[in-house]
Amino acid sequence: MKLGRIVLTGAAGMVGSAVREALRERAGRLVLVDRVPMDARAANEEVVTTELDGLGGVLDVVRGADVVVHLSGIPDEAPLPDLLQANVLGTHHVLEAARLGGVPRVVLAGSNRLTGHYPATRTLSADLPPRPDGLYGVSKAAVEALGHLYADKFGLKVISLRIGSLEPEPVDARHLATWLSPRDCAGYFAAALTTPVTGFVAGYAVSANARRFWELPDLGYTPLDNAEAFAARIPDADAFFTSTTPQGGPFAAPAYTLPHLPPPT
Repeated sequence: MKLGRIVLTGAAGMVGSAVREALRERAGRLVLVDRVPMDARAANEEVVTTELDGLGGVLDVVRGADVVVHLSGIPDEAPLPDLLQANVLGTHHVLEAARLGGVPRVVLAGSNRLTGHYPATRTLSADLPPRPDGLYGVSKAAVEALGHLYADKFGLKVISLRIGSLEPEPVDARHLATWLSPRDCAGYFAAALTTPVTGFVAGYAVSANARRFWELPDLGYTPLDNAEAFAARIPDADAFFTSTTPQGGPFAAPAYTLPHLPPPT
């Protein structure tokens, strides 16, 4: 199914780069939005260079779109005020602009880090309560709460794809569970444009890894790649998958968050 106008925010980032071609193939017009200058690569691409730092600017960009795929924000641990500004308020602006601008569907960049403190021996569904592995995960829990609100209260269709470890290939033991290949990433986001949903839906975007932590979502896409094909390159991989290891691995360690906490007064 081909759509008329798709808006992709954060288009210059790692995830945006992975999904750009797949979205372009499904759009009459693909609007690429980022604060980083970009070049259009096809006749149906349009580039908008902007900060998207307020509701008015977001509304100007998304009004009348068929789908907004919202990827912009801070993608890792940072001070909480920065994460609230970029991730939470930024998502609020997008959802509110979608409501005002007649956009029926928004696809959000969720994160597996929202549940990074569950043990590595447990298989999770997207229905379990958040257990973030850091402040970044907290911001993504708030992003999903906003998605729920706009779906329940205003009737938007909102899909949060909890993105796994997007890498060309797995490079460490944790990736044997969390790896998301670039082609599977593109496949999940392309499916999320049109898959039938009611209200808010969250699902883990992860490749078909034999050791994955998460149930595969029912969102119209079956992943093709398996990190196990690379397991022989990763020494002592089995040692990671114990009941005392959090799924977030190093992201769940205090040392990963401590530098981003405010100094005592």
